[in-house]
Amino acid sequence: MTIQAHLESLEKKHGALEEKLHDALTSPSVNDQHIAELKRLKLRLKDEMERLRSSTRH
Repeated sequence: MTIQAHLESLEKKHGALEEKLHDALTSPSVNDQHIAELKRLKLRLKDEMERLRSSTRH
C-alpha cells in the first residue's frame, strides 16, 4: 500500500469515527467512557495521518 493510499484509508476511518462520535454525543444513552474511547481513537488516527504527511514532506 502506498503512503497516499494509506492516508486516504486513515482519512476515511477518521471521518467514520467523527460520525460515530457525533451520534454518540447526541444520544443520551451513550456513556462517557464510550465517547472518550471514540475521541482517543480519532486522535490516534489524526496523529498517524500527521506523521505520514510530515514524513512525505522531507
